[in-house]
Amino acid sequence: MRKFVLMAGGTGGHLFPAMALAEELQRRGHDVELMTDHRVDSYGGDFPASAVHIVPSATPSLRNPVKFVTGGLTILRGMAVSFAKLSKTKPHCVVGFGGYPTFPPFVAASLLGIPGILHEQNAVMGRANRALARFADLLALSFAHTKFADGQSPERVLTGNPVRDRVRAVAGTAYPALTASGPINIVVFGGSQGAKAISDIVPAAIANVPDAMRHRLQIVQQCRPEDLDRVAEVYRKAKINVELAAFFTDLPERMARAHLVIGRAGATTIAELTVLGRPAILVPLPGAIDADQKNNAMVMEAAGGGWVAEEATLSPHSLGTRITELLTDPTTLTKAAAAARSLGQPRAVEKLADLAEMLSGRNILEDAR
Repeated sequence: MRKFVLMAGGTGGHLFPAMALAEELQRRGHDVELMTDHRVDSYGGDFPASAVHIVPSATPSLRNPVKFVTGGLTILRGMAVSFAKLSKTKPHCVVGFGGYPTFPPFVAASLLGIPGILHEQNAVMGRANRALARFADLLALSFAHTKFADGQSPERVLTGNPVRDRVRAVAGTAYPALTASGPINIVVFGGSQGAKAISDIVPAAIANVPDAMRHRLQIVQQCRPEDLDRVAEVYRKAKINVELAAFFTDLPERMARAHLVIGRAGATTIAELTVLGRPAILVPLPGAIDADQKNNAMVMEAAGGGWVAEEATLSPHSLGTRITELLTDPTTLTKAAAAARSLGQPRAVEKLADLAEMLSGRNILEDAR
């Protein structure tokens, strides 16, 4: 048995692939611990690890001198905490999944001589990972072409973005036939806990679908708790069958039954859509410094597996028209489903686990010498 420490920012986009790797490493008989920040309570309460360590971290801010100094001190404190914990844990290898909470423990691991892998989930390499690349032995990528990755020094390996066991369990589900009179399943979500813009635009757009089609719709929408009542009211007035929740634990199964998915374009969303092979209207999160979601969505659109809808130009009318066009063209949806599946990397977690075992084995051999 070998010991691995996984490091990730405490959001779903970073924790879900880390969770997938933890499940795989445990299946192989290894011990796994997690280092992250306090947000893990919202996303990773059931993270499969023998121990979870909360590490002090901060996002650097060059614009605010006070925040820059206090943030720097927090990062140094996080490195000290991480150094002490890693010295005691003595992992054979660490794997970082990005986000600034990864920075203190990954640097500490490098100072201790522990080999490390950095995993990049997006089509644009994140700023934390760019800063950490010099400390990594390997850089694992989710996309064949990842912006900012070419200039990095570690060896680059295309693994794909690991998805959870729950996703892989339904990955073989065939795309459901869209008949002339049968139910139409649409899944809507805006990330791990929904998004206000999705709640504002999508229900009103679906209400614009023609009557003959609207009564066949079966909507599943994940939205923020504070949005549930008003979203429910829009669907009620439009007489649309809908199931709403702040979080669906069985979202992968619901996506597998969907004819169309509407949502953001986070790395985990793209990975799950492509492994499942489901067409999607993707609304990238606006305002991101590196436009990571837009770049993710453009990869899927270029392959023919989805359609990018910019939030700035999106309206209930335009989105409603697009939804109607797609639902009246089953051939286009079926082709898009196949195109999405062609991008999928269902064995990403095995590839990443193989790399982690390889590095950990190298570490064991060096210790033996």
